[in-house]
Amino acid sequence: MSHLVEDAPARRRFEILVDDALAGFTAYRQQSPDVLVFTHTEVDPTFQGKGVGGALMRGTLDEIRRRGSRVVPQCPFMAAFIDKHPEYADLVAS
Repeated sequence: MSHLVEDAPARRRFEILVDDALAGFTAYRQQSPDVLVFTHTEVDPTFQGKGVGGALMRGTLDEIRRRGSRVVPQCPFMAAFIDKHPEYADLVAS
């Protein structure tokens, strides 16, 4: 199972594709040029329990880090992921 996480700015969300099928997304709004507020994450039921949500979070947060941006994790899924993976805690905007 191959997956790809990519930003879809026209839809204001990061999407994860699994074998070219949309498996989930995490929606955001731009708070400032370098801060994204993540409001909602959804994984298609077909892909739940297969690590897709975690892969989506890792791919999204790695891209945020690469850009030098920060996040406001209003989405409970993202907030819980960051709590469990403190290596991403530095990306949370204060």
